[in-house]
Amino acid sequence: MRIFVPATALPLILAAAASAEVPSVAVDIAPVHSLVARVMEGVGDPGLILPPGASPHGHSMRPSEARMLQNADLVVWIGEDLTPWLAGPVATLAGKAESLELLEAEGTTVLEFREGATFEAHGHDEEDHDHEGDGHEDHGHEDDGHDHDHAHDDGDGHDHHGHDPHAWLDPQNARLWLGVIAERLAGLDPENAETYAANAAAGQAELDALSGQIEAALAPVRAAPFVVFHDAYQYFETRFGVTAAGSISLADASDPSPARIAEIQRKVAELGVTCAFAEPQFNPGLIDTVFRGTEARIGTMDPLGSALQPGTQLYPQLLTEMADSLVACLQ
Repeated sequence: MRIFVPATALPLILAAAASAEVPSVAVDIAPVHSLVARVMEGVGDPGLILPPGASPHGHSMRPSEARMLQNADLVVWIGEDLTPWLAGPVATLAGKAESLELLEAEGTTVLEFREGATFEAHGHDEEDHDHEGDGHEDHGHEDDGHDHDHAHDDGDGHDHHGHDPHAWLDPQNARLWLGVIAERLAGLDPENAETYAANAAAGQAELDALSGQIEAALAPVRAAPFVVFHDAYQYFETRFGVTAAGSISLADASDPSPARIAEIQRKVAELGVTCAFAEPQFNPGLIDTVFRGTEARIGTMDPLGSALQPGTQLYPQLLTEMADSLVACLQ
């Protein structure tokens, strides 16, 4: 029996067939999800594994997140240094999917963990700051001769081995990754390769413009020292030449002892710190306790954009809000 299909139904059928071939993509954190969504705009929507507000350093996967991995054709993630709990599921649940670890992408600027970041001056010399290439590219991840044991200071009690994984806070990395993501998607979905490439190019141009705006906004406060809750911002600092004096580094997020408070307050006065930044994932009362009695102002910075709507605009909004927070607190 011959089946006749009305001509008016053909576009719908063809669209459904095309959408069925779009790769299923699972992404680890919201800033990276934003970059993938920018590349896939108009073609499909990636899935976000880590829910807003959760810590990437320690997370128990929900059934829906596990299914996302099982159905994935491509997993895009920073890498095991950021989400050690994700390495096993990527290998098992998403065993048939391609895995794109962005820290391993050729050309990515990768910084080592800073030793002794707790209230030790580690600002940047403006004369040594190179916005085109800061000389920190390092891809010998296994044979670089360094032992990078680092107790991360988010209260997760996890020892990190390797490089500082917060590499998405350098927009030059994000710019590079847009192209890498587009190439990987094009390999899986050649029919939409031109769209992926065009979206990546448009996203790169947007990041170039945004970086220039952030440079200009931060210029008046570049020399002003500030303190962060934990040492997660050196990629942003290095790219834009701002001066972080140190981090509180309360490993268990507990209330600091009177002796610890006195030590921090002494250092704040010594370094001339005028601003300290809390993070929404942690108890803001800790910052208030530590800096009570000092002249430092309290701001908020969030490296993950937890309060932002996931999607194409989250990444540029994240960088913009970080710059705005610095300017508002330091001026």
